[in-house]
Amino acid sequence: MNLISFLVRSSWRMMAIAVVTGFLSGGSSASLIALISTAASRTTGEGLTTIAWGFLGLALVALITSVLSQVMLIRLSQHAVFQLRMRLSQQILSSGLSHLEQLGNPRLLATLTEDVQTVANAVHQLPYLCIDIAIVAGCFLYITWLSWLVLLMVIGLAVVAIGSSQWLLIRGEKFLALAREDQDILFQHFRTITEGIKELKLHYKRRQVFVSKNLQSTAATFSRHNIQGLTLFTSTTSWGRLLFFFAIGFVLFALPHLFTISPQTLSGYILTFTYLMMPMNNLVENLPIISKASIALQKIESLGLSLANQAEQSTVPPESKSSWQCLQFVNVTHTYRTEQEDSRFLLGPIDLTFYPQQLVFIVGGNGSGKSTLAKLITGLYIPEAGEIFLDKELITEQNREWYRQHFSVVFSDFYLFEELLGLDNPNLDVQAQEYLKLLQLDHKVKIKNGKLSTTNLSQGQRKRLALLTAYLEDRPIYLFDEWAADQDPTFKEIFYTQLLPKLRDKGKTVLAITHDDRYFHVADRIIKLEYGKVEFDKKYNHSNL
Repeated sequence: MNLISFLVRSSWRMMAIAVVTGFLSGGSSASLIALISTAASRTTGEGLTTIAWGFLGLALVALITSVLSQVMLIRLSQHAVFQLRMRLSQQILSSGLSHLEQLGNPRLLATLTEDVQTVANAVHQLPYLCIDIAIVAGCFLYITWLSWLVLLMVIGLAVVAIGSSQWLLIRGEKFLALAREDQDILFQHFRTITEGIKELKLHYKRRQVFVSKNLQSTAATFSRHNIQGLTLFTSTTSWGRLLFFFAIGFVLFALPHLFTISPQTLSGYILTFTYLMMPMNNLVENLPIISKASIALQKIESLGLSLANQAEQSTVPPESKSSWQCLQFVNVTHTYRTEQEDSRFLLGPIDLTFYPQQLVFIVGGNGSGKSTLAKLITGLYIPEAGEIFLDKELITEQNREWYRQHFSVVFSDFYLFEELLGLDNPNLDVQAQEYLKLLQLDHKVKIKNGKLSTTNLSQGQRKRLALLTAYLEDRPIYLFDEWAADQDPTFKEIFYTQLLPKLRDKGKTVLAITHDDRYFHVADRIIKLEYGKVEFDKKYNHSNL
């Protein structure tokens, strides 16, 4: 029902057309059974011509309505899955960064890939399932026309079948739901394999413990829950098939002894029941797919509700300021919650003011709050208390998107796009090629139509490409989070003594998170953090060099 509701919400008109045409197709198919039964019972050729024309007409109606129903449902299902993917992607992009970090990448990836694909697999089957349902309904109408007593017998069997299968189905769904929970943990382990492959290779015991204790146990639990759930569904399928054969046997052997029935009517019953076996079998066999899709939809809706509750206001930002006078943080605090529920890190209160054309180094030990401060400065984290002003304009939910457009950032865990997206510059390729020379990458990377020829480079070179993107954005404030950590000594020297001062001299404000104390003399100002507090904020004293 969740799946049907999902499709109805997508387009109830298309769903209604598909259902109506599907039932017409099913009714026509059931009528064909009646015609076949009638034609088979004729001992002479009398009236067969009329039946033949009726057969041809019903076959055409069944064909046309079946195709129409399937086409409508295919269009509807594909449109619904497209909307689902886009809505979920937009919700993730619109949600606050701190909330996304709490949810974790494994859950987001599992929902975007596995859950959406599970729903897509189910909706692909819906056109055929709807036709099968329509055929079953049409055959039931034909059985009713033949004898309402037989219909009562069929309904009785159906009640017994549904009642006896319900326990199996409920248990199967529970196991499949548990398997879906296991899948989130399994994605986390897969992420460990891909991101921690070097560390796992270098430590044999760590690798063995990870495989045996973490990966293998989770994969085994996931497999066991899937086996238990699917076994119960398979048992339900076999049980339903057995009941069907029982119904045919009852009609064939017991029904003639209960009341008078002609051989022609009896053959009609047997033909109808035999014809019903395939669509009924299809319906039962697809129950696991539908159940998995229902569970996946619940996970998607749960995630969507969580994201919607933390959604930021979506606005089209006006043009950012090309020149500004003052960026001020007043008593700003932010609480960073770690994976342990009771463990929290408090940054602040922070009182800082930044000015144009400054080169500022943000320093401090690991865990002092530098990266958290960077996300607060750039507007990715929302202060829990305190205020941020840009030229005395208070930054709120209404203008935070606009505020973020003033920053070009290269984080330590940066993502490198293969295309220079969102940069409206007619001379983009030429300008990018000039920066590639500056970054000493022109011999390895070319730019054509805003697309990088390759990103398959060392980490240090990839960071230079991220810096290229920041240069091309040409925003008033630059922030670099441990950018030089992966650079060779020669280019590290160039970065601190040439690139950063040149950016400042162009009128940019440059904030650099760094541990390289040998280059502190380059900075105009140094801010040191310790345990989430500003330990000192002062200009570098060049006379002490």
